[in-house]
Amino acid sequence: MFIQTEATSDPATMRFLPGQPVLSAGTANFANRESSARSPLAQRLFEIDGITSVFLDPEAISVKKEDDRDWHLLKPVILGAIMEHFTAGAPVVLDDAVDDDIPDDLDEDSEVTAQIKELVETRIRPAAVQEGGDVAYKGFKDGTVYLEMTGAGFALQTGIENMLRHYVPGVTEVRDFRDAIPKPGLETPDGIAVRQVLEEKINPAIASHGGRIALVDVKDDTVYLRLEGGCQGCGMANVTLKQGVEVEIKRTVPSITNVLDVTDHAGGGNPYYQPGKGG
Repeated sequence: MFIQTEATSDPATMRFLPGQPVLSAGTANFANRESSARSPLAQRLFEIDGITSVFLDPEAISVKKEDDRDWHLLKPVILGAIMEHFTAGAPVVLDDAVDDDIPDDLDEDSEVTAQIKELVETRIRPAAVQEGGDVAYKGFKDGTVYLEMTGAGFALQTGIENMLRHYVPGVTEVRDFRDAIPKPGLETPDGIAVRQVLEEKINPAIASHGGRIALVDVKDDTVYLRLEGGCQGCGMANVTLKQGVEVEIKRTVPSITNVLDVTDHAGGGNPYYQPGKGG
């Protein structure tokens, strides 16, 4: 068995191509050891000291390491683990299906959607996979293209939107498909107030850093946020969240007592700020 390796734009992430299918379709992202229970392959890789995340796509395994680890030492161990797994004939994931929690009325079957799908598959997704992330088409409705963006795919959102708007008349914006899943909390007075804080005060300030903070949901007294672009994987993300964003939200919306970050920071491939090897 011959396994090829490919570097990505993130020095801490490397792709391993075993020369045979990894997944039958879709992708699977494991941000830590605890999340890898359904993947025997990911669990095997997390047993290697220094591995921080594992990302699977149909043809490759992307592995991210700690910044102070040396690929020259890790690569042989990772190659051995992958080879042992496939030689043993063990399943890559116990359930090969990828979550597909999409509203039934999201897709519009037309020539426009066919053109969007072709661009995603032939130009957008290969670029995202090359960077250690992924982008998959999920739907199109009322001018909005809904994609599933994973890892470094989030950092490409602006470029993806520009491309689709240029080549496909009728496309007005690109959003992560999870934003289309009904969330009643976003339409409450608190949800509307928090979104206004993000769009008017916070996002304009961090846009110059290539970042954006998306409101995922509001439940009871808790706000759930996702950091995107240059904020995903940023070494200063927790400081920004706690000392800036959380303070501003709580000040403006006193009924909110908790602000939680649900970002997959391990998948961030191009953060604006990265910590040095010392932390």
